Amino acid sequence: MTTTMNKLRLILFSCLLLAAPSWLPAAFGQSMPMPTLSPEARVSLITYGPGNDDISSSFGHTEIRIYDPSLGIDRNYSYGGFNYNTDYFILKFLRGTLPYWLSVHSLYQAVYYYQQNNRSIREQLLNLSLAQRQRLFNNLETNYLPENREYRYKFYYDNCATRPRDMIKEACGDSLQFPAPEQLTKSYRDWMNDYLGEKPWAQLGMNIAIGRPSDQVTTNWESMYLPDNVFNQLAQSTIKQANGQQVPVVSSTQTLFQPQNLPKQNLPLPLYPAFVFAVLGAVLGFITYRQYVQGRVSRWIDRVLFGFAGLCGWLLFLLWVATDHGVTAWNPSLFWLMPLHMPLIFWVTRQRNQRYINRYFGVTAALIVIGLFTSDVPGGAHILFMLTLLIRCVANIQQVRRANRELALVR
Repeated sequence: MTTTMNKLRLILFSCLLLAAPSWLPAAFGQSMPMPTLSPEARVSLITYGPGNDDISSSFGHTEIRIYDPSLGIDRNYSYGGFNYNTDYFILKFLRGTLPYWLSVHSLYQAVYYYQQNNRSIREQLLNLSLAQRQRLFNNLETNYLPENREYRYKFYYDNCATRPRDMIKEACGDSLQFPAPEQLTKSYRDWMNDYLGEKPWAQLGMNIAIGRPSDQVTTNWESMYLPDNVFNQLAQSTIKQANGQQVPVVSSTQTLFQPQNLPKQNLPLPLYPAFVFAVLGAVLGFITYRQYVQGRVSRWIDRVLFGFAGLCGWLLFLLWVATDHGVTAWNPSLFWLMPLHMPLIFWVTRQRNQRYINRYFGVTAALIVIGLFTSDVPGGAHILFMLTLLIRCVANIQQVRRANRELALVR
């Protein structure tokens, strides 16, 4: 009986060998050969417009589409995959170590999501030779292997828009020519702020968090960290064909989904950062004036205000020295959000350390003035907060001087 069963297993295994040769290389750990695209294969760039889903959708998204009806291939390659549920998600995101990866899906699997969120979908058909299409397909498939698909996302330098740009450029080589550089006028920060006008709190936070590298004026190539810029630059690019003729690299463009013109959902005025900090400054300014007239200064106001500034400063400092973002270094916001406010403000306002108050607030006021002249944060809300801190500095300095004068008169 056992011999009969063994023979049946051998026959069955032999049949599988004959019937399914295609899966054998993968089953035995060998790499499968890349499919050879047919002449009907098409390569296109898919650009999704900005959305309001969350902050990560504010700048749009880019994917590469490979479509070959002869082989039944319809694959979109997206470099925007990440896992919200990964361990220590926020910490990894802040440090710039959150793994992103290349994911693959069909265009129509993504269309519903973008339509539901009223985001445009545009497709640019690329005028690539069959060899270039095959090279791009091979490179994408190789990049999609489990050991290759992860990468370290960097907002300005390595993201879901720059990776498709780089893959297309690699497949085409020097035959792909982007438009000649125009006069450079916009920095990384300027391009970013074009997309954050309807998100004032996100705009404020992101601008405070980034440093001097973000103020570098971008070339055409560097500006393509944004999907819309990849779309626009490719629309003006040319490619050299085998006969030496230069032709547009985009042979046709179609809009797959045009979003509706819905009313903008602006924040109520009282919730805008500038309004919030103006009210805060006015209230604290009034309290400070009243207390100054009465000859006193509230230490708890200073502890809360400068303690908060110090905590923000430590966050900015850690974003500079403990992350891999590359754009959070040399941050001038650290002049007015000095990390040492926490814990110095609690130490200097103790009764036995009163003699250091004048020196502490004098140095702090000088740093805030420097911050006023070095800050590139748009909107003005941060300036209102700086002025509030400055008022507290001046009130404390004047209070110390008044006490010294009174003490001198007594003597």
